[in-house]
Amino acid sequence: MGRCVRFVCNMLASTGAATIFFGKGLLGIVESGRIGRRTVAQIYAIGCQSIFVIMLIGFFCGMVLGLQGYYTLVKFGSVGLLGSAISLTLIRELGPVLTAIMLTGRAGSSMTAEIGVMRISDQIDALDVMDINSMAYLVSPRLLASLVAFPLLTALFDVIGILGGYVTGVLMLGINEGVYFYRIEASVLPIDVWGGFVKSLVFALLVTTVCCYQGYTTHLRRDSAGPAAVGNATTQAVVVSCVCILAADYVLTSFFL
Repeated sequence: MGRCVRFVCNMLASTGAATIFFGKGLLGIVESGRIGRRTVAQIYAIGCQSIFVIMLIGFFCGMVLGLQGYYTLVKFGSVGLLGSAISLTLIRELGPVLTAIMLTGRAGSSMTAEIGVMRISDQIDALDVMDINSMAYLVSPRLLASLVAFPLLTALFDVIGILGGYVTGVLMLGINEGVYFYRIEASVLPIDVWGGFVKSLVFALLVTTVCCYQGYTTHLRRDSAGPAAVGNATTQAVVVSCVCILAADYVLTSFFL
């Protein structure tokens, strides 16, 4: 019983500390007037360098959805609805969620490791000594860059996924091309698209906050120190981010349905 209480207390304390950390990061965006160059660099690191993997995962995800959806719908004589099934599944759920998870593994882990190394090598302390706001210098550009990169990559994932479904459904299984795209146009509503973008923005804030917080507080870890602490912080950042993504997805989906 004591362990459960201690675990809950530690989790609440970490959540509160991360929330304050997030607030300071947002405040750094408003107060700092020289984060433009660093933000562009982070957009390149988070967004541009992730384009290939997002396109690859999106294409094969769409192909799998097309294959599974076809052999499910054909049992009910409704293969014409394949375009609707693929597009709504990608735009509402899989696009934002899988994009966020992939960016957590590729860009989020990099954030944690980079900031964690700066922490254990006293570079962050050096910034504070030089009267440079380390939060505005390290965290705020990453928050702003994620708000730009996550929705754009989510949109790219959706489009490539629909193209993957087209390859499977139309080119390989022989569904009528006009029916496929007509069903997409008829079934996808603006609320579906905006809902996916809202999810991607929330995921961007969650992933960036968790990953930067784990790196920034590497020196406070009790389970390890030095390089081992950076490795453990990176692992925990990825795991916690993925759990937060799925939990937030459930909450947001309940609002949009």
